[in-house]
Amino acid sequence: MRAPRTERGRFLLVLGLALAVTVFTATVPLLRGWFDLRVYHGTVDAWVHHGGHVYDYRVPGTAYGFTYPPFAALSMLPMAFVGLHTAVVGALLLDLAAAAVVLWILLGPELRRHGWFGWALAGCALALLEPVRDTVSFGQVNLLLLALVLADAWLLSTGRTRWAGAGIGLAAAVKLTPVVFIGLLLLARRWRAAALATAVAGSATLLAAWAAPDASRFYWTHALWDTSRVGRLDYVSNQSLQGVLARLAAPEEPSRAAWALAVLLVLAVWVWRTRRALRAGDWRAAFALTGLVACLISPITWVHHLVWLLPSFAVLVRARRLRTAGVLYALLCSSVVWLWFDDASGIDGFLGSNVYVWITLGLLLGLPAGQPRIRAFLSRRTSATAAPTPTPTAPASAAPSGQWDPVPCAPLDAGTVVAPERTDGRSGSSEPTGVTRPEAANPQSRSERASS
Repeated sequence: MRAPRTERGRFLLVLGLALAVTVFTATVPLLRGWFDLRVYHGTVDAWVHHGGHVYDYRVPGTAYGFTYPPFAALSMLPMAFVGLHTAVVGALLLDLAAAAVVLWILLGPELRRHGWFGWALAGCALALLEPVRDTVSFGQVNLLLLALVLADAWLLSTGRTRWAGAGIGLAAAVKLTPVVFIGLLLLARRWRAAALATAVAGSATLLAAWAAPDASRFYWTHALWDTSRVGRLDYVSNQSLQGVLARLAAPEEPSRAAWALAVLLVLAVWVWRTRRALRAGDWRAAFALTGLVACLISPITWVHHLVWLLPSFAVLVRARRLRTAGVLYALLCSSVVWLWFDDASGIDGFLGSNVYVWITLGLLLGLPAGQPRIRAFLSRRTSATAAPTPTPTAPASAAPSGQWDPVPCAPLDAGTVVAPERTDGRSGSSEPTGVTRPEAANPQSRSERASS
């Protein structure tokens, strides 16, 4: 199907798509009623205005309260001085801004080639994705954290390394999942960025300990280790390795040894594939693989946490794996796992209730990684046959510095030669996750988890 060639045709197409997306998101998936945002707002309101403790608050009518690190509550303090409706509007605006940043970093050059039409189509596609729909509808922070982490990816890939790591550190202080990206920096031997990320995360945590010592003590000694505060491990929205094992063992507890072994195997695959990407300076694939492993090894990965798969889709698109990307995208828009909400037993339950886990595992194993040098070589061969070789008086033009051009990592093996790093700016859970109200008839809306 070809895109309309006239501005009028493009406008009508985008208008039709926008209306279809609006109708779909308002009627087909159950809206989450800003459940997680109500947790955040109620927590800081009780803390500031009623002398309550951060981890004592519960959303009225539920058993769910705040489950993030104390710094997250500290960063949400402005919500205590506005009403819930104002907080909802603010959250929507922040999500829109974060989504724009994510798209610009992941697919900026491609979208710019198509102007406003490309951006509009990408926005409609993003809005249909279930993890994004749930993030917005819950009032979650996932898109904001993804934007912070990808900002560091962009800084590293374009050689702007002075502040690389700060975004990862800030995201890790708000939520623990992004901590794994510090491991990526260590694996890439970007010691300065890893140190900055650790320093930012540590400083934010210490600031929260100074501002709320009792809450900090309770979180790090008790709440962090109590997964029941977040939700049931076997709940179908938990699309992690732990979730698979929990649904297999239900109603018994899953084996911790089996989970630890699965985590170690997945981490080994991640290290192997990520090192290959880093040797080629393929930061896109390295960050995408790290987002995948973060979702798999986390004890609880609710569906809305799967926004960490977005970098993988960008890698597939850039590698021209459009059919694969299309199939996986359709599955992640379908809410298919909820078909096994009541019963995940049997072969069909094992396969169907864990579809998003299989997608994540498949991407970890098969995502194109370590490709930039091959593509650059092919593009040079193609350009050489189409245009004369540049002369000293007419040098080839450099790629725009704002693109994600591969910048080599520090040597990973003896004998590997790479270009030096540049710093001059030039390239070289308190979070409910799948449900909202205990009485709701729709299985996607029942409170089986806390906001996370």
